[in-house]
Amino acid sequence: MFLPALAITVALVVQDHAPLRATAHDAAPRQTALTLGDWLEVRGERQGYLQVYDHRRERPGYVRPAAVRSYAVDEDSAPKLATIVDYLKDGLGEESLGIGYVALYLRAAPPQRIGADVFDALGTMAERLARRASVHVRKAGDGSLAQQLEVAGSYGVRFVSFEQEGQTRFCYDGEAFRRVLAMGGTASARARAALALTDPDCVDPALGPTAALTLATWRAGVLEGVDPSALGPDVPARESARLRLRRSMVQAELAYYAARTGDLLLAKQASASAKRDLQLADRSALADEDLITYEETALHAASVRRADDQAIATARSANLTIELAAGSPGQTCARLKTSAAPQAAPFEHCTYGVVWPSSIRIAPHDAAVAIVVQPLAGWSELLVLHPKQGRWVADTVTPAAIDPELGYVELAGFSPDGARLLLVRESRATGPLGSAHTTAPAIRKSFQMITTDDLSVEKASTTLANFPTFRRWQAPDWDPGTLALR
Repeated sequence: MFLPALAITVALVVQDHAPLRATAHDAAPRQTALTLGDWLEVRGERQGYLQVYDHRRERPGYVRPAAVRSYAVDEDSAPKLATIVDYLKDGLGEESLGIGYVALYLRAAPPQRIGADVFDALGTMAERLARRASVHVRKAGDGSLAQQLEVAGSYGVRFVSFEQEGQTRFCYDGEAFRRVLAMGGTASARARAALALTDPDCVDPALGPTAALTLATWRAGVLEGVDPSALGPDVPARESARLRLRRSMVQAELAYYAARTGDLLLAKQASASAKRDLQLADRSALADEDLITYEETALHAASVRRADDQAIATARSANLTIELAAGSPGQTCARLKTSAAPQAAPFEHCTYGVVWPSSIRIAPHDAAVAIVVQPLAGWSELLVLHPKQGRWVADTVTPAAIDPELGYVELAGFSPDGARLLLVRESRATGPLGSAHTTAPAIRKSFQMITTDDLSVEKASTTLANFPTFRRWQAPDWDPGTLALR
């Protein structure tokens, strides 16, 4: 972090919008308004003012002593600075000031006394500042958060930003948290670092599949190095549960992107890890605000559940053969042949989504073929091939009739005559489709029985308690593997 190497007296600004005046008079022109955490080089005192030099703006001036705190940057001041850093670590709205104190401490303390705790404090404050800047609705003329970001940047703290659903998202680049993990901080500090470095809100939605796979692999490696079962009693149960959920979500994303590149073995391993960590998460330890995260994580894990099963390239019944094959670059095609017309060209449907080979199911009496297709991370659909008016057609059943956000469709079985499919549809919705009169997300789950010929819904229920037909016809392998009954 940047601070001058010379032994000087440094003044940190502790009053936001403190004026830097041209001369030592109250009536003197104000050159600029200083921001909380700005550092000034003290060069003297005159008429009740400190004579200072503002290196960030490259200008001299005068400031009232009450607006700043002055320190000699030497080893003697290091313990006092460390105490202040610890105090400001959780000070909401004082992040830029706390970052300034961290910079002073790193300059004053001897290298052998600098531990992971100071970087834990730095990362915590930088992450909180970025989060506040992302959600803050600025009032007219209020640029205080932008100025605090500039102050933090003057100390070498880097932030990245990108557009997300029409709004600018700010994220801390995580350098301090990487140091915490490298230096072996406390169990709580390492848990915080792992959660911060793998924040899903800080994944650029514009990343391509290759870059997304690289990032997912790195994030999975970070979380692998912080085993929740080995953190010890000092880490609250809630933090351990949140860590489990984050591991599950990242592994689910890794499974999807691995499958996109054709690495089905990695996808299978990641899918199994996603399900295992979700099941190991102690739901009773989560706070109320964590419950939506639990449900969202379950949707991610459920969307790649079929990657955990044994993959098959061809499925057969007495009269049908279903084969998966490569189509145009990036496409996977499902080709269907019937024994009634072995010489005819097969019916073919191609998709750019990830096709999970283990999900192929043929209905009794060859009434339909169901295949799980995943076009996006966290969003899987059910491709249904079925005869209609003497020919085969392909239709898609989506988790919900909304823009792709988060959800899955799962086949639970068929009716004995093959005329109906049993489905689970679960999705996250926001705005008018979510919690009423709010933008808070809501999870919608429905157990459904739909017809094979036109995919119309015959019956739907939010639970299986009053759906005995579903229970009677469900496939034997559905109940043990599904996450819908969590």
